[in-house]
Amino acid sequence: MGMSEPRAKASPFLNTLDGFAQPTPPLWMMRQAGRYLPEYREVRAKAGDFLTLCYNPEMAAEVTLQPIRRFGFDAAIIFSDILVVPHALGVDVRFEAGEGPRLETITTRDRIDNLRQLLDPAKVQPVYEAITRVAGELPDETALIGFCGAPWTVATYMVAGRGTDDQGPARMMALKDPDLFDALMDRLVEASIRHLGAQIDAGADAVQIFDTWAGVLDPEMFERWCIRPLRQIVNGLRQTHRNARIIAFPRGATLEALEQIADLKLNGIGIDWTVDRKAAKARLGDKVAIQGNLDPLRLIAGGPQLEEQILNIRRDFEGIPHIMNLGHGIKPETPIAHVEKLVEKAREKL
Repeated sequence: MGMSEPRAKASPFLNTLDGFAQPTPPLWMMRQAGRYLPEYREVRAKAGDFLTLCYNPEMAAEVTLQPIRRFGFDAAIIFSDILVVPHALGVDVRFEAGEGPRLETITTRDRIDNLRQLLDPAKVQPVYEAITRVAGELPDETALIGFCGAPWTVATYMVAGRGTDDQGPARMMALKDPDLFDALMDRLVEASIRHLGAQIDAGADAVQIFDTWAGVLDPEMFERWCIRPLRQIVNGLRQTHRNARIIAFPRGATLEALEQIADLKLNGIGIDWTVDRKAAKARLGDKVAIQGNLDPLRLIAGGPQLEEQILNIRRDFEGIPHIMNLGHGIKPETPIAHVEKLVEKAREKL
């Protein structure tokens, strides 16, 4: 699974991805730079809108660093969005207050063929500049994560023009015209490889591929629209970045599906809170680092149940490479005191 020895950078997070169990698990949180922090809300107000914040390297770097300064997490994740890729391919993308992303729908062969061949530098270079800024300011032991959305999840937004409850528009397109959907996925695979590689070149120590909507697919569709594109991205990225550390987060995937993903020779797999931890350890623990799986609602609720669950997660994954994280992104209403408790309990001696 990883390398024969840890790399020079003294990072518990990177050493875990390289296959070495740590005395205490490294800790970070998905969406850790976000609305639950007052300092983030202040910068967000100055930016005026979400995309302006994403595309301002100074502001994006600042909000990336905020949770590291406050909590001392073992990894930072660059502040950006999975819809940067379709935006950089020439798709109209905007974010409406209180309603989320809105996109131009991409549902015809002509529109797919007319997507940009290369990512628009005006959209992606600010992301890479922010990564370089953050990499220069992080403590040596703190890793930096770049990311993209998995082709399936990104395609669901491109086809529907927004998020939906079950991503039915994309599923229907994939069922009715799989060749057309393949053409869209191929463009997203290629763009994802380029985007992840450029983030590594800019200073990212690892990359994560978010497949937020993997759980809505049946096994046959999961194989075609999740496994196959992920395999292509991993193989393509490793052709140019042989030692790339890659984490996949297929939210809602079954244990059987997670085993298929582990066979792609990733460094880590993120699991949500519905996955049985002991079964995951038995079936995945000798193949990849396991990341997760605290329910974000438990973090909001707090109290004794939170402390007990954190310790249960640590005990269940003891002895294997494990990264403490949530089973999805932190929610805006999460009390900061509960995050402080997570940090405390994740790092205390068992």
